[in-house]
Amino acid sequence: QVQLVESGGGLVQPGGSLRLSCAASGSILSVLVMGWYRQVSGKQRELVATITSGGSTNYADSVKGRFTIPRDNAKKTVYLQMNSLKPEDTAIYYCYLAYWDSNIWGRNEVWGQGTQVTVSS
Repeated sequence: QVQLVESGGGLVQPGGSLRLSCAASGSILSVLVMGWYRQVSGKQRELVATITSGGSTNYADSVKGRFTIPRDNAKKTVYLQMNSLKPEDTAIYYCYLAYWDSNIWGRNEVWGQGTQVTVSS
């Protein structure tokens, strides 16, 4: 019953900013990793940024220095702050959650529904 709800996508001019939000709900014993991936039509999904329960972050080389991945105090909401956006950032962005599921007593994963980000003049 764990779900992710994404919001914040849209159309933005090159050089502009957007902030994506991803809220997790349901029976989550503990969050292990939250993050963002993106996918362009006809291409494979790729990592954008992740943050672990311990606060370690990982960014794709293409977004380093431009994107950050803050999270809330409960570590059940994650954001993707996107600055200095480029046309090549255009993609569907998917939120990702890896968590400890007490029902199966093991690690589980869930994906958000995706939100479109378009960078164009």
